[in-house]
Amino acid sequence: MTATATDAATPGAAAAPVRVVWSTEMLGYDFGVGHPMTSDRIDLTIALAAGLGLLDEPGVEVVDAQPASDALLATVHDPAYVAAVHAAAERGVADPDRGLGTRDDPLFPQMHEAAARVVAGSVDAALAIWAGQAPHAVNVGGGLHHAMPGAASGFCVYNDAAVAIRALLAAGVSRVAYVDIDAHHGDGVQAVFWDDPRVMTVSLHETGAALFPGTGHPRETGGPGADGTAVNVALPSRTGDAGWLRAFDAVVPAVLRAFEPQVLVTQHGCDTHRMDPLASLRVSVDAQRLAAERLHVLAHELCDGRWLALGGGGYAVLDVVPRAWAHLIGIATHRPVAPATPVPDAWLDAVRQRYGRTAVPVMTDGAVVEARPWSAGYDPADDVDRAVRATRAAVFPSLGLDPELD
Repeated sequence: MTATATDAATPGAAAAPVRVVWSTEMLGYDFGVGHPMTSDRIDLTIALAAGLGLLDEPGVEVVDAQPASDALLATVHDPAYVAAVHAAAERGVADPDRGLGTRDDPLFPQMHEAAARVVAGSVDAALAIWAGQAPHAVNVGGGLHHAMPGAASGFCVYNDAAVAIRALLAAGVSRVAYVDIDAHHGDGVQAVFWDDPRVMTVSLHETGAALFPGTGHPRETGGPGADGTAVNVALPSRTGDAGWLRAFDAVVPAVLRAFEPQVLVTQHGCDTHRMDPLASLRVSVDAQRLAAERLHVLAHELCDGRWLALGGGGYAVLDVVPRAWAHLIGIATHRPVAPATPVPDAWLDAVRQRYGRTAVPVMTDGAVVEARPWSAGYDPADDVDRAVRATRAAVFPSLGLDPELD
C-alpha cells in the first residue's frame, strides 16, 4: 500500500531527497526486557512506514549512521561523562551519580555505541539539511532530550538533539529553533542552551508539578543575555486534543516568527497520547499528526524548509508509536498519509504473530480535532487557558510581542 498524497499536496517539495535515518544497528538502543524504552518502537515504526510505501520513492533516501566520535560528543557532554559511559558499556561499571545503572537508565553492553549512533544520525542529518543536501530529515530513534552534559536521565544517554544543534551553530547557522511536543519537558536541550541567544527552545508538555522531570515552568525563560529564548507551556494533566492544539497555536507560531530561525529542529515524543502508560495527557494520533503538519509548514515559512524531525518518548508500543511516527515520516517526505488509510495487513499480521494481539487497524483514532483560536478570547475558568496565558505573559514581552494581542 502507498501513501495517498503527492508532492504537490505539500509546499516545498524539493529535488534533493528527504533523509530518513535508519539501519538495523539503530535497534541497539534498548534497555532490555520490560523497560519502556524498547527498540521495538523504532522497528515497528520503520516497518509500518515501509508497508505504507513511504520509504520507496526516489525522493526519499534511507541513510545509516556510524557511532559519533568522543570529540563530537564532547561538544555537549563532559569528557568524564563520556568516559563513564564507555566504562558502563565495556566493563559494566555503574555510576549512579551520573545516571548510569539506575532504574531509568540501566546498563547494557552496547550503551555507548548505540547512543553515539543515535547522535551521529541526528548530526549528519542536520548538517545535510544545512548544506542543502536534503530539505528535511527524520530520525525517529532520536529526540533523547533528557540527557544532561554530565549525566544520563530519563532513558536518555547522550543528547542527540543538543549535539545536532551545536553542530549547526559550528557550521555557521545563526539561529536554531527547537520545538519539543513530548509529554515530558525537554529539560536537557533547554539546559545546554540556557545562556545561548542563538537557540530558542520551546517545550509543550504536561506540567512538571505532575510529571518527570519536574521542570518546564513558564517562568523558565532563558539565562542572562538569552531571556525569551526558553519557552515553556506547562499543561494540566488530562489535557485533550482541543486544549493541546489551542496551546500550540497560541504560542509556537508567534515565538518562532519573532525569533526567525534558520533551521527548525523538532522533537515528536508521542507519549502525549491518551493510551500512553507514562503520562496523563489525552491527545490523539490525529492531533499529533496536525501538530507535525503545522511544524512542517512553519519550517517552510521561516527556514526555507530546513527541518530536522526527531522521535522521542512514546510507550504505547503497538497502538500509538508506529502510527504517530509513520505520519511524521509521511509529512516530512511530502507523502502525508490520509487518516482513514488502513494499516497494511502484512504489518498487522506480523504484530499478531510477534506479540499475540491485534493493533489498531487504521491510521486514525477517529478524532475530529477542532481548537478554538486564542483570538477568540481568554477563559479564566479554563486550566489550559491559564497555562497558556502564564507562558505568554512570561516570555512574549522579551520577544517584542504583546501577550494580549499577538
